[in-house]
Amino acid sequence: MKTERPRKLSTAEERRETVLDTAVGTFAAKGYFGTTTNEVARAAGISQAYVYRLFPTKEALFTAVVERCFVRVRAALEEGAAQAAGSTPEAVLSAMGDAYARLISDNDLMLVQLHAQAAAVSEPAVREAVRAGYARTVEYVRGASGGGEEQVQHFFAVGMLCHLLVSLDADSVDAPWTRTLATGIRHY
Repeated sequence: MKTERPRKLSTAEERRETVLDTAVGTFAAKGYFGTTTNEVARAAGISQAYVYRLFPTKEALFTAVVERCFVRVRAALEEGAAQAAGSTPEAVLSAMGDAYARLISDNDLMLVQLHAQAAAVSEPAVREAVRAGYARTVEYVRGASGGGEEQVQHFFAVGMLCHLLVSLDADSVDAPWTRTLATGIRHY
């Protein structure tokens, strides 16, 4: 006689993680304003009411998604810094830049970042989540690389340009303007 193992119920924290994982893709597809909590619930295989038990508002859910993306960015930058060919600011920044360029080849993460920046214009809670994420990331990059103000600013400027190139699929356009923007920029 076959004995069935008791079904392990997922904890609220496990469900929360599942909802966040699912919400990244859902918000990436349609942004903050175009995505409903019902769509996130359906994609996660749970009820909308349960989403609201985990996150009291759509805003709370989205800011948690934004924070999750910044955690992924930080992890990629840490990995890049650990793999740097040397300890100079240039070597560390280059390795972190390469790790970041690989990370944003995951379009969902990049799209959530872009949607968050757009929503930050009119949504104060999203603005605060984006500000806090950038504040932590800038300070990490500064500390890990030992780079000066201009080096760190250049690192982030190139990252933003990398977003633009990837979002426009600039590699598929052979034109002077794309060559100008892409010169020296690594993106995957």
